[in-house]
Amino acid sequence: MTRDAFDLSTSTDSAEAGRAFEEAVYGLATHRPNTGVALQATLRADPDHVAGHALKGFANLILARSELTVPAGDALAQARRALAAKAGGSLDEMVLVEALADAMDGSFLRAADRLDAGFADRAHVFLPFKISHALRFMAGDRTGMLAHSKRAAAVVSAGAPAAGFIYGCYAFCLEEAGDYDRAMRMGRMAVRLQPQDSWGLHAVSHVFEMRGETDEGIDWLEGSRSEWSRCNNFSFHMAWHLALLHLERGDHDRVLALYDDEVRPQPTDDFRDMANAVSLLWRLNRMGVHVGTRWHELADFARARQNDTTLIFAALHNLAALVAVGDWNAVQKLVSNIEAKATQTGDQARVAAEVGVPLARMLAGFDAPADCQMLDRLMLNLPKIGGSNAQRDFFVLALASALGRSGDMAGVSRVRHVRGHLKAEDRLFRRIQHSAGMGLLA
Repeated sequence: MTRDAFDLSTSTDSAEAGRAFEEAVYGLATHRPNTGVALQATLRADPDHVAGHALKGFANLILARSELTVPAGDALAQARRALAAKAGGSLDEMVLVEALADAMDGSFLRAADRLDAGFADRAHVFLPFKISHALRFMAGDRTGMLAHSKRAAAVVSAGAPAAGFIYGCYAFCLEEAGDYDRAMRMGRMAVRLQPQDSWGLHAVSHVFEMRGETDEGIDWLEGSRSEWSRCNNFSFHMAWHLALLHLERGDHDRVLALYDDEVRPQPTDDFRDMANAVSLLWRLNRMGVHVGTRWHELADFARARQNDTTLIFAALHNLAALVAVGDWNAVQKLVSNIEAKATQTGDQARVAAEVGVPLARMLAGFDAPADCQMLDRLMLNLPKIGGSNAQRDFFVLALASALGRSGDMAGVSRVRHVRGHLKAEDRLFRRIQHSAGMGLLA
């Protein structure tokens, strides 16, 4: 058994595979577009590279596309065969494979728990740490994400190759918990240690956005553009944050230019890219900005995904695109599919039942929360949908809009109060609130 540069114990005896896998893990940490190529090189050099197959399986599942469950299952089968070929492999490899099996069964949280428990005495080992972080992020487990990153940050050596990346994840978790001062300090330290830590750059940009420090946020993102612009589609997300800051400035022409050139530079139905685009166009519409035909391209992808409820977060963004173009047959179909998902088992079925169905009906214009108790329950459950506070703010804003249309100004005020615990009031929410008030006067 050997330990790689990121302290993972592997059973490979191929130096070439070991180097390629370290490159793949580094690519995962830095969101580089060559990660998949490095992983392929790993498996060519050692077709029985257990961790390589496990990472391939997780990579497919994290894309949250129904058709990718088959290659994820194939990767799990290959990982198990590789374990047998390596006489059981290393303990680290066994934990990775068992966690992949949990994720394949539909429980990202159980998979993350297994990773955390399996590496409890070595919480700094980067690959299981990063996978657990990603799984908890998608499953909306802010508490677990923070606790795990805090443990890893406490034990990692500042000189370790992964230290900056771990600190960047910890900074993000602190930001999501509303601990903005510590998030800022930790994020800046992460970037000092590892300038290519786009997740750390991202965490700091979140803090500026949540505090309403628009100019500082724009300067931070523009100043680090040389790093994040080299990322894979994570660069689209970073540009989305930049666009949100310009939206708060009221520079709508700049926002549209960013949308066309950097947020949506190419057509893709990756749920993360769709979330960026849908939520930005929705905001522009609410600010009274005409976005031309941009919705139609998104709606075409959403229509093709109307039967896919693998990830409720993704399905709801698809639903919003369909609503925007008025495709009510597809809207009804997708709402029905989310309602059907809520009757099943697994993590996402519970998300559908607790928050997906009411949000879907609200986005579709069918109804809004009927009373204060229902509204509070929906706001309390919202983090379970996954994503960041900034991403979920789309649903918060949509909820306020729906309440305003129904004439429930008390509900709008309640949303404003809850939202204010995490995010400084901005011009978009003020516009929504004003529109609701004007609607009551009309």
